[in-house]
Amino acid sequence: MDPLTGGDYPFIMRTLLGDRLPRFTAEESRLIKGSFDFIGLNYYTANYAYGLPLQNRRSELHDRFFCQQHRAGVRNGVPIGPQVTQITSLLCWLAVGSPGESVQAASGWLYVYPKGIRDLLLYTKSKYNNPVIYITENGRIHLLCLLIQYRLNYSHGEDGLASRKGADVRGFFMWTLLDDFEWNSGYTVRFGLHYVDFKDGLKRYPKRSALWFREFLRRS
Repeated sequence: MDPLTGGDYPFIMRTLLGDRLPRFTAEESRLIKGSFDFIGLNYYTANYAYGLPLQNRRSELHDRFFCQQHRAGVRNGVPIGPQVTQITSLLCWLAVGSPGESVQAASGWLYVYPKGIRDLLLYTKSKYNNPVIYITENGRIHLLCLLIQYRLNYSHGEDGLASRKGADVRGFFMWTLLDDFEWNSGYTVRFGLHYVDFKDGLKRYPKRSALWFREFLRRS
């Protein structure tokens, strides 16, 4: 982001990476600055972070992308936001047709934290002179449920968008329309607004999140 908006890498990156970062000429800096049409932001979750001891940074710099900090979704035993277990979600579906307010993980990395998307938008607005933004991905995992999604998949994103306080957000893309093949999780997790029955001719069934999203679009 810094090269695109300011024409150079931030000081901390130059300090840590040294000659491994390219050096821009004055002309290159001029050309790259502002050379974007919009910024695409993907938001799924948030984490707590703390800095690693300085002596560890240099060795980890070569091996890990998140080299200068450690991330965790739980602090002092309290998760940053709720998650839903495979079992709890199914039991609630059978009992009352609603997933309830479970706080155990359905996926080890994904916590529902509505404030995070608002914070991300406002940070981007403030630091990078309010660029045009599209939310290019936002969604929620479920493993078993056919017709339910905790807080209706994308409602946590909509909460944040409603409070964006002037960030120049032009569009929103959900992840995703249909259950799909998700990286190393394969078909075992389901982000789709529509349930896909992979054992019965790929039949598709709308989840409650699909119905909610349809009504949200109508109201908008």
